Amino acid sequence: MHVIIPARYGATRLPGKPLREVAGRPLILRVHERALASGAQRVTVATDDARIANVVEGAGGEVVMTAAGHASGTDRIAEAIALLALPDDAIIVNLQGDEPLMPPALVAAVARALNDHPQWHMATAARRMQDAQAFANPHLVKVVCAASGCALYFSRAPIPWPRDAGMPVAFLGHIGLYAYRAGFVRMFTGWGPSPLERRESLEQLRALDHGAAIGVVVTDADPGPGVDTEEDLARANALWTPP
Repeated sequence: MHVIIPARYGATRLPGKPLREVAGRPLILRVHERALASGAQRVTVATDDARIANVVEGAGGEVVMTAAGHASGTDRIAEAIALLALPDDAIIVNLQGDEPLMPPALVAAVARALNDHPQWHMATAARRMQDAQAFANPHLVKVVCAASGCALYFSRAPIPWPRDAGMPVAFLGHIGLYAYRAGFVRMFTGWGPSPLERRESLEQLRALDHGAAIGVVVTDADPGPGVDTEEDLARANALWTPP
């Protein structure tokens, strides 16, 4: 397993986000710690900014410099795969650079699930939830799975909708953690954005649009808040525990 952490400096809502501190260390290093704790054979930060690179390398981490204009973290990872000359069958975990509380065991589980299911093109994770407010929140992506364990659909809308009154609001909240083989990443980025992806602003729908199988690891673990705003950063600091 090779964890690649995409990180850019110019986040719109929280500029300089990777270098903001969580529990006294830059956010990017806290994410890097989670990746190392997962048992990954290799961890690489893919960034477009020398300030981020200097911090990671100063802590002994590996960095690959990528272009500034990537539309998504997956595009940045695709460039990193090319620069690192990784073979098509290499399993890559995309651990986003703003997830300082991601459980290392879940990182390992997603990679292991992909390795154990050669018919899957991707693997991701989802959390069992029963929270009516979260169910209605468009910022929390929901996923519905087939009996095979593969995703049928991801949506910002509340799915599956409980038609009968009194039915409990039970659903799977998607966790933005992905594993894929390097060869699939090259193919995925070559497809370009799909109609469903554009409609919901969800990159994983590109894979479903093209008939790819996305296996879902279901967990009760709480990955904690991703960091997009000052409020998220404060919550991450309040909740931070060592990996």
